[in-house]
This record gives sequence, C-alpha cells and structure tokens, in this order.
Amino acid sequence: MRNEYRVPRSLLLLAVAFLVVAGCGSPDTPVAPGTTSSESAEKPEDVTTDSQLLILCGSSFRRPMEKLVEMYQEETGKELALSFGGSEDHWPHVELKAKGDFYVTHSPFMQKTADADSLLREVPVGFNAPVLVVAKGNPKKVESIEGLTAEGLRVVLPNPEYSTCGEMVFALLKEKEILDDVLKNVGNAQKRSHQEIGNAISVGARDAGIMWNGVANGYLDKLDIVPAPYEYDEEIAVSVMGLSYTKHEADVQAFLDFVEKHGQEVFAAFGYVK
Repeated sequence: MRNEYRVPRSLLLLAVAFLVVAGCGSPDTPVAPGTTSSESAEKPEDVTTDSQLLILCGSSFRRPMEKLVEMYQEETGKELALSFGGSEDHWPHVELKAKGDFYVTHSPFMQKTADADSLLREVPVGFNAPVLVVAKGNPKKVESIEGLTAEGLRVVLPNPEYSTCGEMVFALLKEKEILDDVLKNVGNAQKRSHQEIGNAISVGARDAGIMWNGVANGYLDKLDIVPAPYEYDEEIAVSVMGLSYTKHEADVQAFLDFVEKHGQEVFAAFGYVK
C-alpha cells in the first residue's frame, strides 16, 4: 500500500483565505505609501475660476462684505468669491502669498500684511468695537459693564485666547478691578466666536455679554445693545486690502475703487461704528 501524505484541512482553509484576500485589491487603484485609500482622494478646494477674484474674509464681516459683493456684481457683472474664516486662519495664506486677492480683516492684521510685503492697497471701511449686549428688553436692567457683576447674572464673554475683542474686554475688566467678580458670573461661558455669544443670549441661555458691534447688529431682533461710552484703550479698524501677489491687479484695483466709494456706508449700515 502506498504511503500517502494528506494536507491538514486547517492549512487548506488558510491557503484559500489568503488567495481571497489577495484578490480583493485592485491593481488599477494604487494607494500612496503611508496613506489609506480615503486619504489619497483629492481634497476639495475653493471653487473659483481663473477670472474670479477670491476674498479672504474674516467671519465677523460676512454680512457687509456679502452686500458689497452683491452690489459690485450688479453694477459690473463681475463675480467675486468669498472665503470666510477667522482672520488668524486666513493669515498664513497671506503671509506666504499662497492664496487670495483680497484680505478683509481688522488691526493688527493690516500692519502684519504690510510687514510681510503682501499689501497692494488698503481701504478702511469701519471699526470693530466691543458692545454690551443683553436679552431683548433688558429684563435684568444691565446698564453698564459694571452691571455684569450683579449676583446671579448669567454672563457670556469672548475668549481672550482666540479673540481680539476678548483681550480688550478682559483688559478693561482688570483695569476696573471687576474681572474676578464678572468671571464668577461667566463660569465656562467664554466663547471663541461672536456668533456663539449672540446665540447664547438669543435662546435665553445667558442674560448679558460683550461682543463685536457688527455681529451684534445682526441679532437685534433677539437682543439689545446697551448704549455706553467707548472705554477701551485700543481702536480696532477694519479694512479691505488688495494683496500684492494677485495675478489680477487691474481687477483688484477696480473693486478697491468701488469699496472706497461705498464701503464705509455699507459697513456703517451693519453697525461697524464706534
């Protein structure tokens, strides 16, 4: 009788499994070393055309810039693209001359842009100013920044780690020697964006707070701005800047001319005044 060697069933199953797995990969869809197939997919970019100018716009200036762009397009028929984000988020693109034809921001970013040799031309359009805001009708009767110390008042403030406004507010509260008392009413309600502050007061989660004037102006159906003298050491100007590395200088200058004519009026209509 012939002595036969039989392959164990477990090894056969293992070999079949290996062949199945090996056959799952597609040789037509290579993946870059060190990435997964999803990471190698092309990432979306700003949707613009060669003839379309890109405006890097601080998110606090969304409403007036949308209005200016709408007006410009109606008058000239030329399209402009808006990219919204924090001024600090746009800044690396400007510093490296990597993206954008315009930069809409507030001081000190204008000086930084000039220092980086990225400035073509600057057109001042208004001011960012911290304003005291309260729930509609001011039910808690907050009449001044000192009123934010009232016992039991729920206060919301911009976070100074992320916001120029927050830095200014905290400096003033410290100067008035009321920072600790106000922070007792703030708790963990320090927000990165002014929209978060407006929303918190609008839905009744907070009674009062401080935010940029222009952003507050967009919430006037849900909150009130308390008139108060300007007590801050700094003035925060807002500008529309043409960028020196644009490939469309004539078109950039044309829009800046338009902004010079209409910008201050439009920004004032949206509350960007001291």
